[in-house]
Amino acid sequence: MTNRPSVPEIITVNSEALQTQIRDLLPSQNGFGSELQASNVITPIIDLTAAAEGTTTPIGMQQALAFGSQTAFVTANTTDVLANSPGFYRIVGTLALRSSVGANISGEISMSDGSTTKAVWKGQTPINTDFGYMFSYDLIVFLRAGDSVSTISNNAYARMCGSIRQVADGSGALVDPTGYPL
Repeated sequence: MTNRPSVPEIITVNSEALQTQIRDLLPSQNGFGSELQASNVITPIIDLTAAAEGTTTPIGMQQALAFGSQTAFVTANTTDVLANSPGFYRIVGTLALRSSVGANISGEISMSDGSTTKAVWKGQTPINTDFGYMFSYDLIVFLRAGDSVSTISNNAYARMCGSIRQVADGSGALVDPTGYPL
């Protein structure tokens, strides 16, 4: 039996999608070579994605509530538009409901594209009960150009309280909390 060393095999990868992602994630690589290549050689990987995207802040810290970044809201028996600019937004808060016999009391977070409104989160009391209810929410929503996100309360006994903060712009570039880094 003859022991032959293995020969690495290198092939060209023809994928515009992969090449675009490399250019987006690694802008310093623009102009270097025109083709991606793959190899059957085991190579250790170091994930530089966060640094290439321009942030090294862990996602939980990047989405933190911050003094200069938050907009608080209280919605009762009305509709309040929370945001209407493209991007990703974190919405945190509570919905407090006190039901009354014979009425559906509800609060919701809805999104609109300008012509259609759609509830994306909702809390509601059962009919014919006389109890209080409390719901918490912590959501990330994405708005395109022309979209908006709102809180809607159908009764003074449905109170939506919370805050909203933009965590990324419309192209996905992260928005760090105001004042970070020090």
